[in-house]
Amino acid sequence: MSLIRDLAEQIVAAHISDDLCLPIPQFSIQSPPPQIDNEAATDHYELAGALAAIQMGFIEKDARILGKAWSRMSMQDGGFDPTKWPSRPEHFDLLPWTRNMNPKAFPECPKRLGLYGVMPDADWVKRMVDAELPTVQLRFKSEDRKKIQKQIRESVKAVKDSKTLLFINDFWREAIDEEAYGVHLGQEDLEIANLDAIREAGLRLGLSTHGYAEMAHADQFCPSYIAMGAVFATNLKRMPTSPQGLGRLYQYVKPLSHYSLVAIGGIDQNSIRAVAKSGVGSVAVVRAITEAADPKAAVKHLQELMQA
Repeated sequence: MSLIRDLAEQIVAAHISDDLCLPIPQFSIQSPPPQIDNEAATDHYELAGALAAIQMGFIEKDARILGKAWSRMSMQDGGFDPTKWPSRPEHFDLLPWTRNMNPKAFPECPKRLGLYGVMPDADWVKRMVDAELPTVQLRFKSEDRKKIQKQIRESVKAVKDSKTLLFINDFWREAIDEEAYGVHLGQEDLEIANLDAIREAGLRLGLSTHGYAEMAHADQFCPSYIAMGAVFATNLKRMPTSPQGLGRLYQYVKPLSHYSLVAIGGIDQNSIRAVAKSGVGSVAVVRAITEAADPKAAVKHLQELMQA
C-alpha cells in the first residue's frame, strides 16, 4: 500500500495548483473510504488514481471513475506520468460514436447553443424570444397539470417561427404533447422518464451532470447535450455535490468535446467569460437575466462577454 500511496501523493502534488481540489475533502490518502481502500483494483495506478482523487475532494463515485481512467491512461500512453490528467474519451471508456452508428442516439442540437436562459414561466420565455436569446429552458414549478400544460403550450407558441430553441425542464409528457424542441432531465429522472417515447417523438434530450460518474452515465444514453455543473454556488436549487469550480469544468469538457455541452450554476457577468473559455458551446444563466434591471440588455451584454 505504501507504493500506491506514494503514487497517489505524486498525483496530488502535481495538480495541487490546478483548481481541481475542493478545500475540505471528506477522506484522505491515509484514511480513504473503506470500499476504495479494500477494493481489488486491476493495478496500482487505478487505486493510486482513486486515492489521489479522494484527497483532492472528489466524491467516492467520481474517484472510482478517475482511478480507472488513470489506469487506462497509464497503459495507453506509455506509462505513469503524475503531471498528466485523464482527458480523452477512451480514458473514461466513453464512446464518441457518430450518431449514425448509434440507433438510440437522440436527435442532434447545435454544437454551440450559445447563451442559455433558464426561465420560470412562459412570460419570461416570450421576453427572451424578443431579446433574441438563442436557447431557453422553461423551468416552471407546479404540481397543477393544467397550469403546466398551459405554460408549455404558451412557451412553444412563443418560440414558433423564431430562432430561439426551447427546452422543457422535467415535464417530458407535456413537452411531447405540445411538440416542444427538447426536454431537459436530471439524473434522477432517467429512471422514471420514458426515453423511448421522447426519442420517438423527435425531441432533443439534455441531461444534467455533476461530475465524472454522472457524465459517464449520461454518455450511455447519447443525449443531444450534456449540462455540467454546478460550476459555482447557487441558491436556486439544492445541488447533490459541492460547486465544481472552473478547474474541474475545464477538465470535464475534454473527454466529452464531441457533445454539445452546457455549463450551468451560479454563472454571472463576472464569470461568464472564463466559463466560455472552457470550450463549452453554451452557458446557462438564471439570475444574471431575471434579476437584471434591463433583461434584454443583459442578454446582449452576456452574449458579448461570451464571444470576447
